[in-house]
Amino acid sequence: MTDATRPRRRTGRWIAVLVVVVVLAAGLAVAAEFIARSVIAGTVRTLVVQKVGLPADQPIDVQISGIVLPQLVAGRLDEVSVSSDDVALGPLTGDVRVEMQGVPITADSAATGGTAAVRLDEAQVRSLLARIDGFPADTVTLAAPDLDVSTDVSLFGIPVPVGVSLTPGATEGELTLTPSAFRLAGNQVDADTLRAQLGGLADVVLKTRSLCVADQLPRALTLTAASVQGSDVVAAFLIDGSIIVDPSLQQKGSCG
Repeated sequence: MTDATRPRRRTGRWIAVLVVVVVLAAGLAVAAEFIARSVIAGTVRTLVVQKVGLPADQPIDVQISGIVLPQLVAGRLDEVSVSSDDVALGPLTGDVRVEMQGVPITADSAATGGTAAVRLDEAQVRSLLARIDGFPADTVTLAAPDLDVSTDVSLFGIPVPVGVSLTPGATEGELTLTPSAFRLAGNQVDADTLRAQLGGLADVVLKTRSLCVADQLPRALTLTAASVQGSDVVAAFLIDGSIIVDPSLQQKGSCG
């Protein structure tokens, strides 16, 4: 063995040691990331169960975008997504997905904001709309982009079947159902024809219906849209990020 080979061997040893150190450091970083993500997800799940009043065994999926450790250092999570099926939120029961942005690590400041989507199937839509006085909720069927209802109008003592297609939406935080198409005794007609045939009796069919849900939900939630998507109705909400620090926003809102 010559002297010329010894430095190369020592250099080789140092490189091997450096590789081991880097691998260990990377492993520790991965482990720390995994632990931090797991702890935060568990904490978020516990808070959701407590604040919303869900059963302790309610399946809840929590997802945190990006790499968690740098966000912990910054004191704020970029985006947190929470989803769960068959959640009861006042009069709404459906599959819920919430996305919050700029969520503080400690509850001493507001989040940037957030959105929520509640997906309701046909049976859940019927249950919700049964709260509208006189509305034939048990006849509701979903036919995107509308929902269809049917009823009978008594004309000179004779029941006349009337069908209406209603487009869901939201105005000033209330769910709205706006007539878009009509059927009279099975025939497609327009609003003018319907009124000509039924007179004042057509008013109940032609008017836009509305339903306030604010008194059943936290004040921080505002209904912004509703639409029929496939076989479901999806209600969209805007969330005030101050719900984290403002107890009044955690209380139910009001109607009227």
